[in-house]
Amino acid sequence: MNKSILHKEVQEFIQQSLDTNLTELVLKGSPFKNCSIQEIAVQITSKKKCKTKLPTWFKTPNIYYPNKLNIEQTSSEITANFKALLINGNSIIDLTGGFGVDCFAFSKRFKHVTHCEINKNLSKIVKHNYKQLALNNIEIIADDGLLYLNKNKKKFDWIYVDPSRRDDLKKRVFLLEDCLPNLPKNIDLLFNFSNNILVKTAPLLDINAAIKELKFVKEIHIIALHNDVKEVLYVLEKGFNSKICYKTINLIKGKNQIFTFNLSNTEATYSLPKKYLFEPNASILKAGAFNEIATQLHIEKLHKHSHLYTSDNLLQFPGRQFIIKSIHSYQAKKIGKLIANNKANITTRNFPETVAKIRKKTKLKDGGNLYLFFTTNLNNDKVVIFCEKVLR
Repeated sequence: MNKSILHKEVQEFIQQSLDTNLTELVLKGSPFKNCSIQEIAVQITSKKKCKTKLPTWFKTPNIYYPNKLNIEQTSSEITANFKALLINGNSIIDLTGGFGVDCFAFSKRFKHVTHCEINKNLSKIVKHNYKQLALNNIEIIADDGLLYLNKNKKKFDWIYVDPSRRDDLKKRVFLLEDCLPNLPKNIDLLFNFSNNILVKTAPLLDINAAIKELKFVKEIHIIALHNDVKEVLYVLEKGFNSKICYKTINLIKGKNQIFTFNLSNTEATYSLPKKYLFEPNASILKAGAFNEIATQLHIEKLHKHSHLYTSDNLLQFPGRQFIIKSIHSYQAKKIGKLIANNKANITTRNFPETVAKIRKKTKLKDGGNLYLFFTTNLNNDKVVIFCEKVLR
């Protein structure tokens, strides 16, 4: 951590250079004796990434930014704040603190927060930034979180862990046992220090595999931001042995889409398209709640593998809602000729061709008010459903 970066003139230069071409800036070299242009470039790149992801940091003066990988790996401010609403108490320890966004959110729900970060330089950065953010209930520990627990033998109301999803060669990994720390190996150890554990995993990690690797899973929260799944959270409670509660959340402007369910053996019913078409949001698709949403909302699927739903009634649905205008068998040239302005939004579900290939065949451009769903119906026919979006 180069503290010269925090000098007033350097900070002003960084702020003024946010919209500057970075390549040209680097070629000019640094105008400051104690700061290299590479160090300044890191600050500019990382700060720009924080503008929408971490607006509190972006707006706060004298924030010191780590490299862009640390910013990419951290929770967004929106998801961190939502995550903090799930738990509360007197004390929580974050074993893999990183840039400290989650601890910032936890500090509003807990009296005392402990932030552990094995990267000593990153730990210094977080400590500095917390001072700028006027936080006084977070203890900074520049050490491995598991080692800290073992050394101090202190119990907490909650343990939070976000295992690193990259190996020594910086490649992504997708099993909990390949992450750092190795949760399956250390789960019994963690339960010696708390009865409650919150685990964050990458969206690509298989949920069923994670359940088998963990213990006492009570709740699973699949969190999407504007229909893009960002993280999956596992709430573990020591001794819990009942049904797991699944909660899918799509954080959007206006009203968040929330759907809660328990996995069951219920089977959806099927139908040809009716008056309305429903497309589940990404968090529901990630959760695999294909039958549960049909039975809970009393709607029908178009096909076992299509994951599109239909009804004669318009209802509150956690996803997109459309009114069906017409249905056509799939003939690429014919479909293109049916659309006057040559524009349509295209989605494929359980269909043998990609959107790109369909656009090439139909010569349709993206946009407009018409939505085309290329899918397979219950008779295994390849069809195109012409729709308009229901606006609410």
